[in-house]
Amino acid sequence: MGVRRVVPNVHSADIPAARDFYARLGLHPVMDHGWITTLASPAHPSAQLSVMTDDLTAPVTPDLSIEVDDVDAVYAAMVDAGADILHPLQDEDWGVRRFFVKDPAGLVVNVLGHR
Repeated sequence: MGVRRVVPNVHSADIPAARDFYARLGLHPVMDHGWITTLASPAHPSAQLSVMTDDLTAPVTPDLSIEVDDVDAVYAAMVDAGADILHPLQDEDWGVRRFFVKDPAGLVVNVLGHR
């Protein structure tokens, strides 16, 4: 199992204001679904953060997202370890397969893989 990227999720009720703020820091939109926008550095595309309101299809809003190369294997490992799964493994309309798990500090982690 390998990690492809880790992206912090900034919670905001005003995504346009947050997007403008982070643009002044050199981050520009690379994905925008309305309720979540991912921003990246053009010079270093792996430097990313997402700004989001409430999650569209989940009961909680994640604190960070970790993209992995085999989300099914990570899900199985978390279930086997007795981790607190907050949102079950499922395919989303925007092309990802994901689940949410709570880390030991109480942070909500969105674990995903692109389909």
